Amino acid sequence: MKRTIPTALIAVSATALALSGCSSSADSAETDGVSIVASTNVYGDIAAAIAGDAADVTSIIDSSVQDPHSYEASAQDRLAVSKADIVIQNGGGYDGFIDSLLGDADPIVLNASEISGLMPEAEGHEHEHEGEHDEDGAHGHEGHNHIEGFNEHVWYSLDAMNHVAEHLAEELSELDPDNASTFEDNYDEFSAELESAHESLHELGESATGASVLITEPVPLYLLEDAGLVNETPAEFSEAVEEGTDVPAAVIQEMLELVQSGDIAMLAYNEQTSGPITEEVKDAAESAGVPVVSFSETLPDGEGYVSWMTANIEALSEVFTA
Repeated sequence: MKRTIPTALIAVSATALALSGCSSSADSAETDGVSIVASTNVYGDIAAAIAGDAADVTSIIDSSVQDPHSYEASAQDRLAVSKADIVIQNGGGYDGFIDSLLGDADPIVLNASEISGLMPEAEGHEHEHEGEHDEDGAHGHEGHNHIEGFNEHVWYSLDAMNHVAEHLAEELSELDPDNASTFEDNYDEFSAELESAHESLHELGESATGASVLITEPVPLYLLEDAGLVNETPAEFSEAVEEGTDVPAAVIQEMLELVQSGDIAMLAYNEQTSGPITEEVKDAAESAGVPVVSFSETLPDGEGYVSWMTANIEALSEVFTA
């Protein structure tokens, strides 16, 4: 995750300049500027894009090999959160480890699920700041307690991330008024890049709208739906895979029959949480000539958020505009 250093430190020494590389919760250093901690590198990248050199950004999940579902926070993570001015979490039960880290800390907490406009209003009052989860209607494993009926993977919605970036720019401007114009300019640039990606998504929709697809998990579902694609996956299948529970044999058979039906245009495959059942479905799709497009939950190494989403859209375009 790219780390940024406050402008006031840049002139201090060459050593300070060297600190502007990558940052994780394990090696974050104190600065005089705004400190932002993000639950994953997705939000860390967005934060770095908006804050520029005026903040220090730390991502707790900062590698594609780390699984947010089962992540166990460290003492170093707790220290980083305790010193943060702003904490960005996905919310919706996705990154519950943030709740345990907040403790007595009192940063500004940006909950992406609540900001997104995608969460049912009745659930929007869940304030991760309090470190509480409603056990009724929430279930999962390894701390992954998602809200029933809500797809918490909101970072696959370009509109949702635009809202997050806008809120972040506003909070940064209040904390650091001297750099308010920079935050606004950075947000405008980020928003324009998102709009360009959105235009590509709309172009894709002209040829993809109405096409039936299957998913192994609902990770990329917002992006697929925004392209006009129709998810035909049995709900029991994707829910069981996401929650790490056994998929009923009848549901597996239903999924395999759909793959082989000739009516499915694509399989969306979560490459970060594959297992024997999803591998079986993937193999069946490849055997049936159904294109398989892989998606990840966290930012791939070396990618930025916009370039990552653009690459995902391009991968979909290869299927539907070939």
